[in-house]
Amino acid sequence: MVGARGSVATTAVAGCAAVAGGMYPPTGMVTELPPFAESGLPAVGDLVFGGHDVTATPLPKRAEELAAGGVLPHGLPAAVAAELAAADEEIRPGGPQPGDTRTEAELTEALAEDVRSFVRRHDLARAVVVNVSTTEPAPDDVDAPLPASSLYAAAALRAGCPYVNFTPSTGLHHPRLAGPAGSAGVPYAGRDGKTGQTLLRSVLGPMFAQRALAVRSWSGTNLLGGGDGATLAADPGAAAAKNAGKERVLAETLLGGAPEGEVHIDDVPSLGDWKTAWDHVSFDGFLGTRMVLQTIWQGCDSALAAPLILDLARLLARADERGLSGPVRGLGFYFKDPDGGPAGLGEQWAELLSLAERLR
Repeated sequence: MVGARGSVATTAVAGCAAVAGGMYPPTGMVTELPPFAESGLPAVGDLVFGGHDVTATPLPKRAEELAAGGVLPHGLPAAVAAELAAADEEIRPGGPQPGDTRTEAELTEALAEDVRSFVRRHDLARAVVVNVSTTEPAPDDVDAPLPASSLYAAAALRAGCPYVNFTPSTGLHHPRLAGPAGSAGVPYAGRDGKTGQTLLRSVLGPMFAQRALAVRSWSGTNLLGGGDGATLAADPGAAAAKNAGKERVLAETLLGGAPEGEVHIDDVPSLGDWKTAWDHVSFDGFLGTRMVLQTIWQGCDSALAAPLILDLARLLARADERGLSGPVRGLGFYFKDPDGGPAGLGEQWAELLSLAERLR
């Protein structure tokens, strides 16, 4: 995982150990539903974790912090301390960091070799690289140095690994990676995991269209804590990357395309890993009757994202085993800005079930 000591990664490692050990049910893991039982996915207990990060806080300590904030159950960090420590031993320094004089090619190869050596040390069948790091702004100039997310994506391709971009960052979407992505022969999926507000929009948008109701405006506000909240609030470019997927869902599912309205992101540090999303939808009914729908979504971002990370790792590993390559269309179910396919959740679910059949 890229961002392997962050909240999402820590929750994924701790949660995987808890589910594999029978301490908690796999709530939120779509791949544990009956349609996937015969898809040949790797067992939850067979997953091994490692990654890169620029921070030094060890996973056991980060897990204790998350438990103190109510993200992880009380006592879970102690119960899975061995698994957290083992994963932390496999986290290497991320990059590029200030003062790093390596070229893009040198840094990409170093990151790729970290992945290859991880596979060799644990005698693994394969590795899947998942980006769960902090959102970065979209690059303004394609000739500028590759952003960090794209360096990691390039390293995944070089190492011959399936790749998941769970963030709005550029990753494989950089024009300079189009050629390598097309020739690498590995499956990949992204981008920007769909965990809350956009998940709801991908259900409600088609509902309005299917009932022939005209949406006049759709505005939203997000209150976020934690590092991502601070980054998005402080950097308009990062916030724009985050909001693009939210707006695209509406543009592709509503009658007449995207309505008026914007999404605002506010940093509320005291919320920690929790988030609140408000939506205000005004729409016209029969004979132009004005009506309003308002929604409130309150959730824990890491607890929503972590089971999806485990899903995607298992699905991409199996897709790689089955010889699939390029963007995996059936995985649009998990993303705000998927690599092709429909935007409505119902249609995406149907495609995911079709993928489950293909993987058998």
